[in-house]
Amino acid sequence: MNAQTIIVTRPAGQARQLIELLTASLKNDELVKQGKQSLPTILSLPLLTIIPKENDISGSQVDSLADHITTVLKDVDLAIFVSPNAIECTMRLLGRSWQDLSKKIIPIGVMGGSSELALHHHGVGLEETPTRILIPENNEHWDSEGLWKKLQSLNADWSEHKVVIFKGEGGRDWLADTLKAAGAMVETISVYTRMPLDIDNPAWEAIHEIDFSQSLWLLTSSEAVRYLGEVMQNKFKQTLLDASAICPHQKIGEAAKAIGFGKVFICEPGDEALMKASQVWFSLN
Repeated sequence: MNAQTIIVTRPAGQARQLIELLTASLKNDELVKQGKQSLPTILSLPLLTIIPKENDISGSQVDSLADHITTVLKDVDLAIFVSPNAIECTMRLLGRSWQDLSKKIIPIGVMGGSSELALHHHGVGLEETPTRILIPENNEHWDSEGLWKKLQSLNADWSEHKVVIFKGEGGRDWLADTLKAAGAMVETISVYTRMPLDIDNPAWEAIHEIDFSQSLWLLTSSEAVRYLGEVMQNKFKQTLLDASAICPHQKIGEAAKAIGFGKVFICEPGDEALMKASQVWFSLN
C-alpha cells in the first residue's frame, strides 16, 4: 500500500463520486504524470450509513410516514431540507412530483449546493413554473445559520408561517428553535437514521495498516467524527496526532481537533473544494 493514503469517510453511496473526482484529478498531477510521485491510496471508510425511514409513525393515527408528510405539506408555507439525504429519503417516500403535493407551490430552503443539486435531480426548481429554492448566498455560509440569514432577508412575519423541516434522527435543532422563537409554527420530521460502521467491518482492517503521518482524512460530518474518536480511543494503538484532516465546516473542524487530529484544514463546502484541498495536501507531502 502506498504510504500516502486519503480516507473518505462519507456514506458509501456519497463517497463514490468524490473518490472518482479525486482519482481523476490526482492522475493529472504533473509529478504523477512524470512518474516522480505515486498516486495515494484512496480508501472508503463509511463511518455512518444512512437508513431511510419506512412507514412508521409511533402513536399517530395516520397510516404511514408518507401519508403524514403528504398531510403536513398541504398546509405549510415553507419546507426545509437539512441535507441531500433528507431530500432523497423524503422524495423516495412520497414518490410524487413536488408541485403535486399542494395547491400552492411550496418554496424550499436548503443549506448548500449539494442539496440544490439533489432537488434538481428530482426536477424540483426546474418546473415550468419553478419551485423557489432558498439557499445561502455565499458557500462559506452553507449551514443552518446561513440559511436563517437568507430567510431573514425575506422580511416575513413568521407568526403567520407554518414550516416543516425534514431531517435525520438526532442532529441539531438550532434552526427549528430559531424559527419557533421568531413565531413560526414548526414541525420537524425525521426521514432517516444514521447507523455507525460496525467495529468488525472489514473496512477498518485497512486503516490499521496505514501510516497515520501520511494520511489525509476527509471529514464531512461532526457526528461521524465523534464516532471515529470513540473507535480510535478503544480499538487503535495509533493516534491521530500525526494525521491530517480536511473539513468543509468550522464545526466539523472543531470536532476533529477534539478527537486528536494534529493538523486540521478548513475548506469551503462541496466536492470541488474538498478535491482542491486534497490536491494541495498531496503536493506538499
